[in-house]
Amino acid sequence: MNRNVERLHFLAQTVTLEARHLALTDARLFFEPFTEDRARLLRTDVELGERVDAFVARFGRLQDTLADKLLPALLSELAESPGSAIDNLNRAERLGYVASVEQW
Repeated sequence: MNRNVERLHFLAQTVTLEARHLALTDARLFFEPFTEDRARLLRTDVELGERVDAFVARFGRLQDTLADKLLPALLSELAESPGSAIDNLNRAERLGYVASVEQW
């Protein structure tokens, strides 16, 4: 297996793990609607605050891994020239890897 394919494999495994962790946090945080009243609890409910922090961190990490690492590596392997994040997303949409850049 060449080095680029190994990196793609590693990044795909990383994204899978990050997505799994995000889904677990999502289930714990959004088991009920996140209302304005729940948001007010962030000042006093340490556990809720930690769940929100974990969700934000995991979401951001997954987004970064996908957009900044996996997608450029995939485009390179496909003999495409990676560009800016939005250009990469547009190219991925045209190739069918991203359903909608707007929804991304």
